Amino acid sequence: MTAPTGPRIAPLPPDQWSEEVRHSIAALRPPDAKHELRRSKGGPKGLNVLGTLAVHPPLMHAFHQFNGHILYSTTLTARQRELLILRVASQRDAEYEWEQHVILAADAGLGEDEIARIRQGPDAPGWSTHDAAMLRAVDELIVDAIVTDHTWSVLAESMDDQQLMDLVFTVGAYDLLAMAFRSFGIELDADLPRS
Repeated sequence: MTAPTGPRIAPLPPDQWSEEVRHSIAALRPPDAKHELRRSKGGPKGLNVLGTLAVHPPLMHAFHQFNGHILYSTTLTARQRELLILRVASQRDAEYEWEQHVILAADAGLGEDEIARIRQGPDAPGWSTHDAAMLRAVDELIVDAIVTDHTWSVLAESMDDQQLMDLVFTVGAYDLLAMAFRSFGIELDADLPRS
C-alpha cells in the first residue's frame, strides 16, 4: 500500500490557529511546563502535524491529553518509550514518525547503531533480553493485538504492572499516529532530516 503523494488535509499555518488549538498544544507540554515545544528556525517543531491536527481542535485536545501522559508521565524510561515508538514507525513504514523520533531517541540515549538496529527487529544481534522482548511486544501487538505469554513473562521479570500497561498504550498511541500521519499524507517538515 502506498502513501499519498501529498497532504490530503492541508495543515493550517500558525497564524490561523485558534485559541482552542493553542490550548490543545499546551496540553501536550510536560506537567512542569518549563519545556517549550522543540523549536526550529522561526517556529515550533512539527508544524505539519500540529497544523493538520489544528483542523480539528477538539480531537487535537483529547489526543494531546492522552499523548502528554505517554511523553511526560509514563512509567517507562525515555529510552524505552523511544525504542517502542521507533519500532512502531519502522513496522508501519511511518516516515514522519520515524524521523521525528530518531531525534528524540538520540536525546534519550539510544545510539546510532541501536536506532539502525531497530529496523532489523528483536532477533537482531546485540539486543539485551529485555530490549528484544520490548521490540517483540511491538511486533506482536501490531500483528495480533496481544503480547504473547512468553514475551509478557520476559518483560514482567523487570517491569511492574504499570510499566506493562504503559508499554501497551505507547504502542497503541503511536500505531494510531502512524495510521493518521500516513492516511492524512502529512509531509516531513523542512527541518527534519531524512534517514
